[in-house]
Amino acid sequence: MNFPRSSGILLHPTSLPGPFGIGDLGPEAYAFADFLRHSGQSLWQVLPLGPTGYGDSPYACYSAFAGNTLLISPEQLLTEGLLSRSDLPSATSLPSERVDFANVHALKEDLLRKAYERYKRTTDTILRSAFETFAQQYADWLEDYALFRALKDAHGGIAWNEWEPALVRRTPAALTRAREQLRNQVEAQMFYQFLFFRQWFALKNYCNEHGIQLVGDLPIFVAHDSADVWTNPEEFKLDKNGTPLVVAGVPPDYFSTTGQLWGNPLYNWDRMLDEGFKWWIERVRATLNVVDIVRVDHFRGFAACWEIPGGDKTAERGEWVEAPGRELFTAIRKALGELPIVAEDLGVITPDVVALRDDFGFPGMRILQFGFGSDPKNIDLPHNYAPNVVAYTGTHDNDTTVGWFRSVAGEGSTRTAKQIERERTYCLNYLNTDGKKIHWDFIRAVLASVANTAIVPLQDVLGLGTEARMNLPNSTEGNWSWRVKPGALTAETAARLRELTELYGRVDEIPDKQASV
Repeated sequence: MNFPRSSGILLHPTSLPGPFGIGDLGPEAYAFADFLRHSGQSLWQVLPLGPTGYGDSPYACYSAFAGNTLLISPEQLLTEGLLSRSDLPSATSLPSERVDFANVHALKEDLLRKAYERYKRTTDTILRSAFETFAQQYADWLEDYALFRALKDAHGGIAWNEWEPALVRRTPAALTRAREQLRNQVEAQMFYQFLFFRQWFALKNYCNEHGIQLVGDLPIFVAHDSADVWTNPEEFKLDKNGTPLVVAGVPPDYFSTTGQLWGNPLYNWDRMLDEGFKWWIERVRATLNVVDIVRVDHFRGFAACWEIPGGDKTAERGEWVEAPGRELFTAIRKALGELPIVAEDLGVITPDVVALRDDFGFPGMRILQFGFGSDPKNIDLPHNYAPNVVAYTGTHDNDTTVGWFRSVAGEGSTRTAKQIERERTYCLNYLNTDGKKIHWDFIRAVLASVANTAIVPLQDVLGLGTEARMNLPNSTEGNWSWRVKPGALTAETAARLRELTELYGRVDEIPDKQASV
């Protein structure tokens, strides 16, 4: 589908400022929505919102349906009477510019336990009714997810395929016994999900009321250690012990000379096809309930997946295996109607991927940072854009624009010093700039382009360097932890961004210029 001419900012909620060691759905999220409105933006793109597992990557979640409870705002719980002022830490030693995930988990889990205990004692019938309604509405995935999380805790966090065989195989007797023994823990997990979605939908409603749409992210694959795979093992290529026979990744590319070994189990597409893709339909339905537009990550995997033998340590020995993407999206569209989907079509793109994307009318992506590595025919250069694309200065997987521009060989880059210098020279000539404010040059280029949609990571709006990079693909440490400094979102920055947004026709209704951030 074609989207109206608009623009927005990419910022995951964990990166928001705030007093509890991680960004959340509290006051700073609303302040950021106001910043978007005052700067003329109508899109807020986030990364996957699921509960993160090992490595804290939003692309490796315990569930494709549940929410990340680290995003629950303690301040909102205080307002709702589920926490008291004395429950909140008077001062936190957690860093304000990076997320210390280990300590944040401990802090948030303690606060959520206190909120649940207070809920169990409450006489607030409205709150009780709201929770019961939520539990009934989301029962299809909520009960299995809550039991999965309770069992993981009871087993010291080990993966589900290492539990006792009866639980691995999900025998009815074992499940009944576990639900009885872990009744309180299961209900607590359900209650935490209720709190997340209560806060998320309040924020989404606020954004929508102010003309801002939420762009979500749907990873093509799910984590092996997840409620999804434990509950539906027959939908994946696993052995009899629940171990993946093959795993996902991509071959050697721009980011890595050995490819990327993601490790996700791959789908049993024959089984899913026979079932009419029921699991996928419900997954997309659930995602579109949470956000307005969906960016489907690794879209090329719907034409063919890079299947890597399960025991390999790199992605080099994989092979492309066809996937029934056309049948899948036909079934989803038949069930859900027109799909507001953006196809992440980066990497090795073959004609079958292009045909799949275009036949369903999904806009693809263009990354300006990729535009200077070849010649004027490069599709990531703005003069080659088409209207039905989403143009980015960079994504969460890229270095920041300033970091890219200042990069040198050997510092997380696969480029040689000669390649870097050639790209930098081409970039300066193409953008007709001296590079002193290269981030604004990039922003101007994507906003001025014919692309219907333009998205800019907040790091580029703020002109930050490599220290603000969100993720370095194929690495396992230091990712996902960047946070905005308090006070960084100034009225001056909003005004400059709004000026460019208006200049290039990406604002339907120009907001009040006198409004303060």
